Amino acid sequence: MKSRIPVILLACGSFNPTTNMHMRLFELARDHLHQTGRYRVIEGIMSPVNDNYGKKGLVSARHRVAMAKLALETSDWIRVDPWESEQETWTETVKVLRHHYNESLRVFQSKEFMRNKHPTERSTGESLSCQQSDVNVAVRKIANLLKPDKEILQNGDHVIIKTLSTFRNYIMEFDVGKEFEEDLSGVDDRKCMTTVSWDGDKLLCVQNGEKEGRGWTQWIEGDEMHLEIRVCGVTCKQVFKKVQ
Repeated sequence: MKSRIPVILLACGSFNPTTNMHMRLFELARDHLHQTGRYRVIEGIMSPVNDNYGKKGLVSARHRVAMAKLALETSDWIRVDPWESEQETWTETVKVLRHHYNESLRVFQSKEFMRNKHPTERSTGESLSCQQSDVNVAVRKIANLLKPDKEILQNGDHVIIKTLSTFRNYIMEFDVGKEFEEDLSGVDDRKCMTTVSWDGDKLLCVQNGEKEGRGWTQWIEGDEMHLEIRVCGVTCKQVFKKVQ
């Protein structure tokens, strides 16, 4: 199961009120996806519509959200997300999908998130002052399943590092020793003034921004590439194996 593509199931609707079949839809969808052998469903999200949807007899969103939470008390993988219901007006389903997609991506590629124990990581450090309290448990579970690939292209002091995963690719392009503005949109939505330089046979990256002590060190040992990531006194490590 760990090698399968992680999936979040999202259902939008009035849920006026939540019924047994609403919950059964999640179960049926999960069973089907698991049977394909390609996917692993790690969470279901129920998203009640905004009050301005205009449906006749629509109960107030706060009551529909409360009822859904009660209905899902016995579920260990389906939850209610009130974001859609809390918007100022009715929101198109595609925008709700985009919201949850972007929220997930923001964490999947976040260097700060990497301190969670990925199967190929060893984490050390005492300070957790930078921990993101807004990262939900389900998103953390998905990120733990990701196994990104690294592709490195070098032409003299010009380097391109590509981080490739199922959900999003991130490309970092720089000249060694020259400071540049690194735009981390889609990673953790921050910007840093970044400098990457050589420290012996290791690449040392310093990222100056709103998070203290942020940066990374990367080096090669045999057929393995080691990546040590730091932020706010916390350090984690990833090990990548060379692919022929």
